[in-house]
Amino acid sequence: MIDYLQKGGLLMWPILICSIISIGVFAERLFYLHRASIHVGEFLQGLSNLIQRRNFAEALHESAGTPGPVARVIHAAIIRHDAPRSELREIVQEAGQLEVPKLERFLGVLATLAYLTPLLGLLGTVSGMIDTFGALNASGGYTTVTELSAGIYKSLLTTAAGLVVATPTFVAYSYLSSRVNAMMHEMERAGIEVVHMLTDREPVSGIISFQSPGTSGAAEREARADR
Repeated sequence: MIDYLQKGGLLMWPILICSIISIGVFAERLFYLHRASIHVGEFLQGLSNLIQRRNFAEALHESAGTPGPVARVIHAAIIRHDAPRSELREIVQEAGQLEVPKLERFLGVLATLAYLTPLLGLLGTVSGMIDTFGALNASGGYTTVTELSAGIYKSLLTTAAGLVVATPTFVAYSYLSSRVNAMMHEMERAGIEVVHMLTDREPVSGIISFQSPGTSGAAEREARADR
């Protein structure tokens, strides 16, 4: 590899740096999205049971302890569980919009590297061809085919290196973009469902009567007798 870097010229080093950055960004984003992913259906089912029992404190604790943007959107809605439906929708939308930049972080870097590295490789090839034909012109056109082919071979190395870096970088960008879009869809789904949970629930009375029906009837009869 060092031999190729030396033969390709100075522009091989920027291409190498681009490849290192690309690998680092992809690994960081993949790890972040893996940690942020949850089973949305199971999570919403558990919260539904808590909300139906009006146990908002435990629902808040559960959503706060769950990582990822979906849980944070749900947490923002549960905090304002007494708000009307229209206000809850706005809260969910605003919370989701705040999570989008976190999900799309560094994706622009991958896209830039995918477009930049082929251009660097092409620039290296063009500059190498210029040097080769400049040397041919300086020698008065007296050069061997071996020397000419060696110069062309060196100049084409940068184009090959740029394509080798750009192709997997673009694939990585497309894959991460699809993961981000899927997670944004999960946020929208979770936001809609939690709004329905908080606004469509039936209030459960918290007053419990410890007086038996028989005792209540006896007390009523005594009151009538006193009259």
